[in-house]
Amino acid sequence: MTGDDLAGGARPQRRLPVSPGWLADARSGLRGRLRPLSSFPLGTPPWPATVARPPVERTLGTDYDSDWARSPLARTGRAVVQEVLAAPLVKLLAAPTVTGVDRLAHLDEPVIFAANHASHLDAPLLVSVIPDRWRRELFVAGAADYFFDTRIKAASFAFLLNAVPIERQRVSRVSARRVSELLEDGWSMLIFPEGGRSPDGWGRPHRAGAAWMAQRTGRPIVPVHIEGTRRILAKGSSRVHPGRTTVTFGAPLRADPAADPRVLAVRLEEAIAALADETANDWYTARLRAAAGTTPALTGPDGADWRRAWALGRPRRPERSRRRERWPWNA
Repeated sequence: MTGDDLAGGARPQRRLPVSPGWLADARSGLRGRLRPLSSFPLGTPPWPATVARPPVERTLGTDYDSDWARSPLARTGRAVVQEVLAAPLVKLLAAPTVTGVDRLAHLDEPVIFAANHASHLDAPLLVSVIPDRWRRELFVAGAADYFFDTRIKAASFAFLLNAVPIERQRVSRVSARRVSELLEDGWSMLIFPEGGRSPDGWGRPHRAGAAWMAQRTGRPIVPVHIEGTRRILAKGSSRVHPGRTTVTFGAPLRADPAADPRVLAVRLEEAIAALADETANDWYTARLRAAAGTTPALTGPDGADWRRAWALGRPRRPERSRRRERWPWNA
């Protein structure tokens, strides 16, 4: 910089000799100064190298103990909440129409209710419409990695829905033993064999967990189809759009002790698909197609995402027409 520049008012710029890693060096120095404050005797004493550390006690996920939710006090509180608050709210949001209950008239034992899954509203809806003789002693199989990952969520779902954590990615011994004991003690179970909510409205292939539990305990499986909850509260959405729903109960299925549980899982998926066909059309048409093996699959048409969305997006029951549309729309 010349003297003329200085005379014109320009000031020389001073550059500090700062290295690129100065921030990391500063943090390292600060940690070094604070380390004596966090060590013994001011902080936690070091663990002796010759002593084995005790195993960490896990209290969440599949290890969450939900037995307290089935105590007399918790059951009374849950019944009050469900009857006074939850059931009226579900009816206000979902306006359910329930059919097929007569198919369960001959049952007088604990059962496994297995339903399709498209919304977080499915479990509260079913808990509010399942007949009283099972609803009072009903537990919900909840995904351990989703509903039991924090203490607040675990306690909330255990109390409100009597939820029990299960491993949905594989068969867990802890989950299997817990569910088997409850079924053998006289409790009924609500489970969603798809393992999670539908991402696009169409069903997903069933897993064999429900069928395996039915075969192990000898309890019948009641197929259930739910229609309309995704339009009210879809996966990934936080907005609720009140609407109408239909819950259809099917004839119970029995497991063959000598057969592969996957055979029962296929029968269950076909039974729920037939109930969906019955909801969209009528009982007689659905029975004919089920007998002929032409019931439309719950998984929807093959093809691009836009075609599947288009096939699902059309209204199934025109408001100004008595003509019953076929389901799904490519059938």
